[in-house]
Amino acid sequence: MDGQQTQVSDEEPKVLREEPRRRRRKKAITSSSGSSMDQTSVEFILPTVVRGGSSPDSLLLEVAGNWTVEQVKAQVGISPDHCILLYQKKGNVCEIYDKHQVFQTLDCIRYWKALKKEVGRIQLLPLPQPSDESLQYQRYLNYLIAYDVTDVSNVHDDELEFTRRKLLTPRRIELSDRDPKLYSMDPWVTRKVLPERLLNKVSNGNILLVIHIGTASQTIKVSIGDTPAQVLLSFFAKTASKKALLGIPEDTCEADFVLRVCGREEYLYGDTPLQDFNWVRQCLKNGEEIHLALEDAPDPDLDLVQKENWAQVDDCTGVAGTHEQLTIDEKDHERVFTISMWDCNRKFRVKVLGIDIPSLPKAPELIVFIEASIFHGQQLLAQERTSSKNFNEEVLWNCWLEFNIKIRDLPKGARLNLQVICGKRPLTPTSKGTLSYQDTAASTGSHEGKTKSRLLYYVNLLLIDHRSLLRQGEFILHMWKMPEKSEESSSSINADKLTSATNPDKASAMAIAILLDKYCYPVVLPKSRDVCRDGGGGGEEAAEGGERGQREMPNHLKKQFAAIVNTDPLHPLSPEDKELLWHFRTECMRDPRAYPKLLASVRWGKQEDVLATHRLLERSSAWDSSGLDVGLAMQMLDCHYSDAQVRSMAVRKLETLEDDDVLRYLLQLVQAVKFEPYHDSALVRFLLKKALRSKRIGHFLFWFLRSEIAQSMHYQQRYAVLLEAFLRGCGEEMLQDFRKQVEMTEALQKVTREMKAMYADKYDITAQVVFQLRQKLETLQSAGSLKSFRVPYDPGLRAGALLIEQCKVMASKKKPLWLQFKRADPTTLSKDPIGIIFKDGDDLRQDMLILQILLIMESIWETESLDLCLLPYGCISTGNRIGMIEIVKDATTIANIQQSVVGSTGAFKDEILYQWLRDKCVCEDKFQQAVEKFLYSCGGYCVATYVLGIGDRHNDNIMITESGNLFHIDFGHILGNYKSFMGISKEWVPFVLTPDFLYVMGTSGKKSSPHFLKFQDVCVKAYLALRHHTNLLIILFSMMLMTGMPQLTSKEDIEYIREALTVGRSEEEAQRHLLDQIEICREKGWMVQINWFVHLVLGIKQGVEKHST
Repeated sequence: MDGQQTQVSDEEPKVLREEPRRRRRKKAITSSSGSSMDQTSVEFILPTVVRGGSSPDSLLLEVAGNWTVEQVKAQVGISPDHCILLYQKKGNVCEIYDKHQVFQTLDCIRYWKALKKEVGRIQLLPLPQPSDESLQYQRYLNYLIAYDVTDVSNVHDDELEFTRRKLLTPRRIELSDRDPKLYSMDPWVTRKVLPERLLNKVSNGNILLVIHIGTASQTIKVSIGDTPAQVLLSFFAKTASKKALLGIPEDTCEADFVLRVCGREEYLYGDTPLQDFNWVRQCLKNGEEIHLALEDAPDPDLDLVQKENWAQVDDCTGVAGTHEQLTIDEKDHERVFTISMWDCNRKFRVKVLGIDIPSLPKAPELIVFIEASIFHGQQLLAQERTSSKNFNEEVLWNCWLEFNIKIRDLPKGARLNLQVICGKRPLTPTSKGTLSYQDTAASTGSHEGKTKSRLLYYVNLLLIDHRSLLRQGEFILHMWKMPEKSEESSSSINADKLTSATNPDKASAMAIAILLDKYCYPVVLPKSRDVCRDGGGGGEEAAEGGERGQREMPNHLKKQFAAIVNTDPLHPLSPEDKELLWHFRTECMRDPRAYPKLLASVRWGKQEDVLATHRLLERSSAWDSSGLDVGLAMQMLDCHYSDAQVRSMAVRKLETLEDDDVLRYLLQLVQAVKFEPYHDSALVRFLLKKALRSKRIGHFLFWFLRSEIAQSMHYQQRYAVLLEAFLRGCGEEMLQDFRKQVEMTEALQKVTREMKAMYADKYDITAQVVFQLRQKLETLQSAGSLKSFRVPYDPGLRAGALLIEQCKVMASKKKPLWLQFKRADPTTLSKDPIGIIFKDGDDLRQDMLILQILLIMESIWETESLDLCLLPYGCISTGNRIGMIEIVKDATTIANIQQSVVGSTGAFKDEILYQWLRDKCVCEDKFQQAVEKFLYSCGGYCVATYVLGIGDRHNDNIMITESGNLFHIDFGHILGNYKSFMGISKEWVPFVLTPDFLYVMGTSGKKSSPHFLKFQDVCVKAYLALRHHTNLLIILFSMMLMTGMPQLTSKEDIEYIREALTVGRSEEEAQRHLLDQIEICREKGWMVQINWFVHLVLGIKQGVEKHST
């Protein structure tokens, strides 16, 4: 293909005399009123050659600016579907991809004008066919994605393929800008200031590093401000006379080596000082020595990306022109090729033809009607419904529904929501006094309003497609079935109802046939209106609105305005609030905190308001000049905001996030992709860019996307397109790593399911069960199915062979596997294996969310110089109800400690936990450190579990390490959705602070020890720090409403956080409130002990073996 493209050039062609190119000239068909500015001279290089020579044939054509690409191809005389158009821009070959695009909006036109070229050049080539190699590579990618992105059997347009091609451009830009060395080593760094508590652990600004070379090692003292290059310089200066002894070749120097963390695939590399590497900070925090390996730099060629045959698509693909370019006003109608949507003043309408279903619901007395609504985000723009009919396999309406919204007012991202709603036929008395069913074939709404109706099926159609074209003609849409409350998918219905995808199960799905108005030409939504040339009423209204929006706000309204802006994200806006915000929108633009409120007040179904909003956003500098407020930016990416300009503005602010923070919020950002109207968006490109720059971000993006593809049919295509775009740019080494991880997951899932099938009803795990498991694992290992792999929840770790004698099946209904792996890295200093719990049958996404929020809380506390010793262990969902959990070393459950001494009555022995810590920490200094760590970690988890409403806390899901670090596991009940027994709540206290915990702190009864007073102080500081970030916590949970977690399905669930954080009350009141909660826990601690005792007696093994060794 490259050879064929040599004729396309930015330079003027050099025509050889001996082989003159045959150039034919053809004049464009233009309107009499069209100016010369609307035409472009283009030389088309044809795939045919001059007779008797080897030079390609060409055609010079005067192209009218309002032609579509498809019409240009037709003018050239070649079938539009059998050839492609290419041009060259800055050395890159670009394809003019979108056949519906208006010629004057193409990127090449702008490019030629910038070069002042009088004649542009476009090459026509036959449509290239994929090679066997590229088809095989595509199958490989589809396997990793777990979805065939080339399957277009379930799409009603080409958006899937269109997006795949468009994402090639940002991917190539990232690959060309990517530093191969930096990418291959991917140093994990932070820009945050080193906390004072860590700085205090550094002696005179210096730290000790132990650098290993093979079996030898050398300790050196360096400044914490030194870069890795300076460390290497110091090391080589110190070891200049010992090179042979250390096994370092004499002819090498510091530039030939890099530093890697011993036992981990984590490098210290780049211009960053040591204190900003996360691993160094972690070692300082834990009081551990810093061990590094001196190694050759990894080969960047391992990250080579397979070359693609695709040409880059036009940068402006899918972009419409301005209204002035597209309007039919003052133009010869016989020569019109496109129509501006803003010229369409008639009301939007849809003809509902009928529905068809292969299998009818059993109740015969049902009636059915269609409710059609137009939404933008969550804002309802218009709604209509059909009459009711008897529910049969086929129901026909053949009726037009006219909406109270003009076509010109439909915004980009507006979706037509169609719902099949059924109800029982109302009974009517007959003349004989008996009851009979009413004939509802032509019934009116008055009867239907009295019957209880139920939503059965739904589907969405974006009224303006990804190219900005208004939908036209007939559509047969396969609908999604509304799940029953008992079904697992019912919890994700909030997000599922927003999807524009149709049901892929066409054989059994309800189908609805609709007809939209057809026009002779494409109807295009303009990208903007030229204000200077706008003489229409819309412009006058906008000008008037702008003037009103700039008025100075009276003093008596400023307080009201401030109160509205300061409300939290869950606070509903009244119509009066919205009116005030819109009226003083210019004032709002000065305060970024007001943006979400203002944008929620925009009437998105009014073209003038939308244009006015866009102009305000374009002219405002307050947003870009303000500091980064992650919560604020994330809020504008939730389901309430569908406008591309608004969402792009939010993403623009997130561009300033460092990689560490992108990882912190990645879970929510991946969910926010669901709220994008179209597959291609600023958010998708942001995630792609970040993943292609950082292997760590790329690793987690892979698993987050793959998990969603497996669990969310409604968004499979969108996530698959993004994942493919990433995999095509991540490099061969990462692809191989992902393949090994996927193969390992599949192999272990097979074993787990076999074990469940064999021992489905058994809860007690016998020696026979463990023997069977070990046999299966032995077979897997012998067959090479479990090769060395990166641990999915911690990509810095590489697991090797299974330690089969240490593996077992856990005593739980889902039969999770307790697995122990050798560490594959030869430089590891740890003798501990890598412990993983493999689960099949449990959705780990809720656990992932809580662990992620704990990490965010930890970062919030870090800014307040608080270290609450949280232990957010590794946990990742790798598929549909499949995942892995890290086994924390040297940790056991409180239940195990209590049972190991005196059995079930251990729940009442206050001193058992204290004594266990004493036994583990023989040295008094270590014991006091353990008590200190216990105090802080207990305080951290008390506050965190209270604020997050984490319930079902018993002695089997609270654990402690041998160094005194308390931590919680299993977060199945959150946000106050507590378990109950016979209608009585099992949660008697706000959080767990039992007498045995207090005993470790040196207090009992009503007495308060110094340790307890410190505990209270820590809790209050932690609680008040979280209150300062209430909005962020609310927004993070709001964005997860759509994930499908059964405990997080409505705003009422998130209301719990507001109450727990005492929103609206003063700091003093909040402090008093928390201290009151601590007192309640002290008073009712004995009740928790009874609960724990019952738990031990009944032998409820929900986590007995889960993390204990």
